[in-house]
Amino acid sequence: MTDNGILAETQRLIIRKFNESMARDVHLLSLDESNRLFQPDEVFETEQAALETIQFLTAGYGNPEMPQVYPVVLKEEGCNIGHVELVPLGGGEWEIGYHIGQAFTRRGYASEAVRAFLPVMMKQWHLRYVLGICAAENAASRAVMEKCGFIREFEGDAMYHGRIRPTCRYRYTPAEETISG
Repeated sequence: MTDNGILAETQRLIIRKFNESMARDVHLLSLDESNRLFQPDEVFETEQAALETIQFLTAGYGNPEMPQVYPVVLKEEGCNIGHVELVPLGGGEWEIGYHIGQAFTRRGYASEAVRAFLPVMMKQWHLRYVLGICAAENAASRAVMEKCGFIREFEGDAMYHGRIRPTCRYRYTPAEETISG
């Protein structure tokens, strides 16, 4: 990571550390209907709730027991359009997560962010694989994982956000040089 908090860059995106000035964007992006449906624990009804979450997340950077969440920023416009994350599941397993605000979807930003984020984070945490878990009906999330090289391991009923529902579980395993190089 660079001194200015940048974790990864692509032609269109910057993935960087959160700062408190992003609270309003995080609040507004979290209110999307798809976020309410598929990631209800990532909905922040107020800007203050978003700020408190940013403070919690930034305090956890580098802690292997904490979610590692980074905003996705459009390079040219400088605006926060969503986030990408690795969340520890326990037992050495980590899950990828991402959300791109509804106004910015269907442009390939989520796939681009995941492709840039995974190699950096997997190397940092010495991970051999990363899981991806989503509601089976979440076609957009499934498409992102499949575009990024995740392989579906399971589809069926499983616990998802506190209730049993149709779920898909994917696994991403990079080439060996990505992990150790």
